[in-house]
Amino acid sequence: MEIVSKAKDYVTEKVAEMRKPEASIKGVNINHVRRDGVEYGAKVAVSNPYSQSIPICEISFVFKSDGREIARGTIPDPGSLKGNDTTMLDVPLKVPHSVLVSLVKDICRDWDIDYELDLGLIIDLPVFGNITIPVNQKGEIKLPTLKDFF
Repeated sequence: MEIVSKAKDYVTEKVAEMRKPEASIKGVNINHVRRDGVEYGAKVAVSNPYSQSIPICEISFVFKSDGREIARGTIPDPGSLKGNDTTMLDVPLKVPHSVLVSLVKDICRDWDIDYELDLGLIIDLPVFGNITIPVNQKGEIKLPTLKDFF
């Protein structure tokens, strides 16, 4: 039993020390305003330290504003991470108009939308299987004013 325990500890230590892809959210913006809602877009940079491309199995997200969840979803099979490179991912976040009404207090306070975005990128690493790269960012989306149009 002791040998199995030592082997488990060794493998756990080596997995913890291995290089892994890293991700960061570079920005969140309003992409489109449509009849059925607003589409935000998150730009996510993911660096791959390996020479081989790595498939992304799924991206899951929770988009919150003023502490309330306004969108949640998954994007299946969004592509692959280029080997020894940084891949930029566009993550669409669709928010229905019915939810936007609840944001009026936040918008009226300071003419921006305070947000928190939680992403989980599930990638398939050979030998180790699926791992999730968690990414979180809080920020604000400034809304255009009349000065921006003139």
